[in-house]
Amino acid sequence: MPREPIVGPGSGAVTAADPERRQRDEALRPRLLDEVIGQKAVVDRLRIALNACRKLREPMGHILFDGPPGLGKTTFATVLPNELDAPVQITSGPALTRPADLLPYLTNAKEGSFLFIDEIHRTPRIVEEFIYSAMEDFRVGIPIGEGLNARTMWMKLNRFTLIGATTRSGMLTGPMRDRFKHHEHLDFYTAEELAKIVAINAQKLSTPIEPAAALEIARRSRGTPRIANARLWWARNYAASEHDGAITLDVARAALAMAEIDAEGLDKQDRRYLETLLGVFGGGPTGVESLAATMNLAADTLGDEVEPYLLRAQFIVRSPRGRIATPKAASHLNLPLPPPVTNKKQTGPTLFDPIDPS
Repeated sequence: MPREPIVGPGSGAVTAADPERRQRDEALRPRLLDEVIGQKAVVDRLRIALNACRKLREPMGHILFDGPPGLGKTTFATVLPNELDAPVQITSGPALTRPADLLPYLTNAKEGSFLFIDEIHRTPRIVEEFIYSAMEDFRVGIPIGEGLNARTMWMKLNRFTLIGATTRSGMLTGPMRDRFKHHEHLDFYTAEELAKIVAINAQKLSTPIEPAAALEIARRSRGTPRIANARLWWARNYAASEHDGAITLDVARAALAMAEIDAEGLDKQDRRYLETLLGVFGGGPTGVESLAATMNLAADTLGDEVEPYLLRAQFIVRSPRGRIATPKAASHLNLPLPPPVTNKKQTGPTLFDPIDPS
């Protein structure tokens, strides 16, 4: 049976001192909107906003991107300035502890420039309120003096575009959310979209890859480009170390098996979670604290790193009584699924039964 064609230039041999290749390694992010794979509806709306911005010759409206980690919020935040050939300043919510931390970004903003605040939901309330007038009226109030002599000097700002990125839009206050003219939610990618991303990035890395291998990596990447890129890097290293540098389907499977990534994209920690839930707690329901104590891990680690994908992939469900393993989890691990828990009817006397005087 003929082997599938390999996508990508060169033989896959990795040379150490290649400045051009190092630059490609650092340039995996798309630079322009046409290079973005997936998120079609978001891309179409942003293209309209960009076209309007060019024709009206005014800055774009403030934009808020929300969604799970690794789906491209930062990518969009860098693509938009590139499209308009405009400068961009980058900071994050936790770095802005007081209004004075934000003031240099606002006063240095040029006409039509961008300010990107990552994890904007972690911005303190006092800083958030300080930015309101900057977003609406392009001016900031600077307090001068103290006590009875205190007054506010208003400083006019150049018109700029604020881009906010958050994994928890619900933690933003209503007034802050309402000041963004565009609110875009990023969703998970299909395996086919991720396969295109893997193939394109492999080509940027001068690493030959079979289409079937790109799809195999994509299927095990949880619908997230960041994870797909990380697993591409690992497959590339494995291919360079153990083979001729080309990522074939067999090489991709061997690399992922060594990394303990199974066909469903579960890693060792995920499987240990399911094995504990099924083997120790009989499939549940049980609380996350009990699971964490049994696995000798922090409950936050399970809640933030392990459970989100297991819930989305329907390996577990949350109930008021705790976590419950699904038949899909038992089937994936080849373990028997315990019978469902039923509430037994109370047959004996209860606390609230009337007392028989006899």
